[in-house]
Amino acid sequence: MRATRARGGHLRPPWAGPLGLYHAGDTVLHRASPAAKAAGLAVLGLAVVALAGPVSAVALLLLALAAAALGRLPVAPTARALLPVLVTAAVVAAYQLWQRGPATAVEVGLDLVSLVLAATVVTATTRADRMLDALTRALRPLRRLGVRPDLVALALGLMIRTVPELARSAAEVRDAARARGLDREPRALLVPAALRAVGRARVTGDALAARGLAD
Repeated sequence: MRATRARGGHLRPPWAGPLGLYHAGDTVLHRASPAAKAAGLAVLGLAVVALAGPVSAVALLLLALAAAALGRLPVAPTARALLPVLVTAAVVAAYQLWQRGPATAVEVGLDLVSLVLAATVVTATTRADRMLDALTRALRPLRRLGVRPDLVALALGLMIRTVPELARSAAEVRDAARARGLDREPRALLVPAALRAVGRARVTGDALAARGLAD
């Protein structure tokens, strides 16, 4: 992924949202081990379940925001990436307000945002290779049950790489359709995007088969 040019002509590292995509830095969180950050995320998840009430929800959100600040996540891109989550949280909170009152609405909405933001911090401060290595080590005890840790890590790595590529491909298709005045024509958007996705899947499958990893 290419770096973008910020105001003033300075290059800034790429940012692609909360999909496990690394944002370069040298903070305490960047230097922490993936296992430690995963454990912290698990503790936060347990706290969300164990603690009730809007006060605890606000406290957990502040904790997630502090972690994002500590990891120096860029504010505007992070907010844009989390916008669908914020909309979802607002809808869920509105439903809870109608069904169970304002206290539950605040708790449920903020807990959802806290969990997603904390997961974003973990993935944004952890390189993909370190995360996959940690996953491989964690799955090694399951080899006795027939699980192949290397293949699981490979599948996750392919997913992390594929999602941004599919998004980029969809944007290119949309731009091409707009240039032809067909941006409101569903077939001009869906058919090329689907063909590109299938083509990428076939190329990936052929590459895996060539390396004996398709079985």
